[in-house]
Amino acid sequence: MRISLLTCGPGDELYSTFGHTAIRIMDSTRQTDIVYNYGNFNFDDPDFYMKFVRGKLDYFLNAEGMIDFMPEYQQDKRSVTEQLLILPDSIKLVIVKALNENLIGAARYYKYDYLYDNCTTRVREILLKYAGLQVIRPLVPAKTTFRNLIHEYLDRGGQTWSKLGIDLLLGSTIDKVVDIPQSMFLPDYLMKGVDSSVNTPHPILQQKTVLNIGAQAADTNHNLPVYIFSVFAVIVMAISFAANKAARRIVWAIDIILFVVTGLLGCLFLFLWFGSDSKAYSANYNVLWALPTNLIAAFVVRRNTKWVKTYFSICSFIYAFTLIFWPLLPQQFNIALIPILILLLFRCWQLRKNN
Repeated sequence: MRISLLTCGPGDELYSTFGHTAIRIMDSTRQTDIVYNYGNFNFDDPDFYMKFVRGKLDYFLNAEGMIDFMPEYQQDKRSVTEQLLILPDSIKLVIVKALNENLIGAARYYKYDYLYDNCTTRVREILLKYAGLQVIRPLVPAKTTFRNLIHEYLDRGGQTWSKLGIDLLLGSTIDKVVDIPQSMFLPDYLMKGVDSSVNTPHPILQQKTVLNIGAQAADTNHNLPVYIFSVFAVIVMAISFAANKAARRIVWAIDIILFVVTGLLGCLFLFLWFGSDSKAYSANYNVLWALPTNLIAAFVVRRNTKWVKTYFSICSFIYAFTLIFWPLLPQQFNIALIPILILLLFRCWQLRKNN
């Protein structure tokens, strides 16, 4: 019997950007070659998106033949690397027993958590518990956070807009500095951890590439959202200084859109913060600029009342505070948000004066 770790390279789609992890068990006596895969879910679930967003989507363990596992990666041109583990026969039997028990009934399912309970962390826990995986040297530079590791994959895959979306949705939880086990929540880093384990003098008997695909060229323009939002902000501020009636109507329409969008985003951030089981959505300080109350303010931007002026004065202070203390906030914001914050500050100050 041989047990190995399979590490699958990233794909072009967002869900595959971070790669994948599975366990392969080859039994020459029974002539079986089985891959145990924790990355399965029911996409046909009618509540799929709501469950996924709220951290209530069931992922499950599946076992399939190696011959059935590989075609997807061949078709998508994703590399697959195998690490054959040095383990006593008694430990191999324990791991096989544990995996087969997890295929039965409720034990097969688990609530997916992006950082702490995913297809890679499930395999990591098996290796830590049964295989004696012991990594004593850091796999990442000092003060590396979950967000830094996520950005590494997104930048490598040219997922510029996905990076912005993830930075918007995931809160300050992912800005925590990772320890050694936590850094192995992503496939490549679990592979590195196994490779550097000190439980035996040579923890990997053999490392070989099952499927070798050359790295795909990615879009290197990581600042595209910054450029687009900056041009948009400059155009809106320029129009704001125009004195003609048509310009004022354009700015009024833009104000409504701006406050509706930021208000809806703020409501979404709060919903995910308090209505999701996933820890990654909690403590999202993007609500400092995406104020949920902007949803109401959108419909009173032209009213000349004291409370409206007061509201925009408070918003101006909040936006100025966020910009000034940007580097000191407990959450790393996406740099593309800077021109949006400047625009919000400018428009709130203008509305406070003009109303």
